[in-house]
Amino acid sequence: MVWFYYVARLIVRVLFLLLTRCRVRGKDNVPAQGPLVVVANHLNLVDPPLLGLSLGRRVMFMAKEELFRPRLMGYFMAGLGTFPVSRGKSGGQAVRQALGMLANGWALALFPEGMRSRRGQLRSAFPGAALIASRCGAPVLPVGITGTEKIKGVAWLFSRPEIRVNIGPPFYLPPINGKLTKQRLAELTDIIMGRITELLPLEYHGHYLERKPNGTKD
Repeated sequence: MVWFYYVARLIVRVLFLLLTRCRVRGKDNVPAQGPLVVVANHLNLVDPPLLGLSLGRRVMFMAKEELFRPRLMGYFMAGLGTFPVSRGKSGGQAVRQALGMLANGWALALFPEGMRSRRGQLRSAFPGAALIASRCGAPVLPVGITGTEKIKGVAWLFSRPEIRVNIGPPFYLPPINGKLTKQRLAELTDIIMGRITELLPLEYHGHYLERKPNGTKD
């Protein structure tokens, strides 16, 4: 399946080049190797391949299991480095799988909001990304994406929407002393979302409007 990954990557790159005006900023912030937890806002189904192209290294993704049910679609998703996650069941298996990938030095991309934002503004995030990042101890790379919310319908094919991928510097979550409580996990989630918010224009801040990078409000 490695060959499929690189063929698909080339096809997606050409499509983005022809159909959009895409700019990537901060690519030098991406560690060339080693475990990495990539966190980004989520606006459109094209965000995963866009993120994979922008980072310059191979990235693994989590995706809802419904996308794998058509057999052909499941084949393509797996070939692109995506593995299924069940929303309605315990996420323990997905977390273990994610931690195993990170232990092997992979870069793992997560969308903490858990779903696309239809209005383009940040939604309240789920704690999964903070849980994985705190357990593995890997650096966290924040990414802000803008413009992909314009990719809908047919009109966008003729307008070449402007897309921006803003990659921030990697950081580490503060160490956990003792048990990882729900409150502490929420605080870590706010730290992650604060870093993403810094990379987005004000109109995208949504739920995290007027919050500082450490997750607190002014």
